[in-house]
Amino acid sequence: MEAPRDDTRGIVDPPGLLDRVRFRRHEPAPPLRRYVEWYWLIDWDLPAPYASHIVPHPSVNLTFQWDEEDGPPYAEVTGVALGLYTRKLSGPGRVCGVKFRPGGFRPHAPGHPVSRWTGRALPAHEVLPEATGDTARRIATAGGDRARVAALDDFLLSRPCAPDAQADLAVDLVRRIRADRTLRRVGDLARDRGLSVRALQRLFSAYVGVSPKWVVLRYRFHEALEQAGTRTGIDWAALAADLGYADQAHLVRDFTATVGVPPTVYAAEVRGER
Repeated sequence: MEAPRDDTRGIVDPPGLLDRVRFRRHEPAPPLRRYVEWYWLIDWDLPAPYASHIVPHPSVNLTFQWDEEDGPPYAEVTGVALGLYTRKLSGPGRVCGVKFRPGGFRPHAPGHPVSRWTGRALPAHEVLPEATGDTARRIATAGGDRARVAALDDFLLSRPCAPDAQADLAVDLVRRIRADRTLRRVGDLARDRGLSVRALQRLFSAYVGVSPKWVVLRYRFHEALEQAGTRTGIDWAALAADLGYADQAHLVRDFTATVGVPPTVYAAEVRGER
């Protein structure tokens, strides 16, 4: 399995967020890497409130959070968010997060299809009964990165998680969608694996939580967001064609509906040209 990436794909205005928080990624213990992509840790101590915005990956996240001025640590399971995810940060706080590979959460909670959690954030103990308040306290209050990673490893390794061939297939299919930008038709993906489109859709509903077409569109949007935030002099019509949009207008409409501003405005804002 690949090591944690160091890109900021999905983060809206990465410089704005990273100026305000300490953000790190760490690998989980080797036995967990089959279905856990990485751990992500964030700490902040802000003089004024700040709202972070994310265009989420097609992943389920388990988070142990501590907003120190508001109460004790708590744990949440967040299913795949269909729209923009906003998290308000204020005062001192931290998050210790587990990002499951797309398709990799079902083996940890086999009782329900992953689509059950799509678009929802709920107390973790409702999904993973062992994620109690004591567990959240132990993980979120651990002193440093090594201790937090060890606590996350201990929690996940203590739970049953059997290998699942269907989860492995879903993980592999989503990885291919993410890596191959030329892959735009769900039918092509299904035929390559000897599946019907309907069977592929059922697999994604049960193990990823969203449709394969949604995953294609989301990774296409992540590329547009990344390009807008890191490149200058973008030929938007060429980028739209490269990403499989019908034309530039469709890219602009999709971008504006998701982020709230057109890509040219967003690019100027990220570069500080406000």
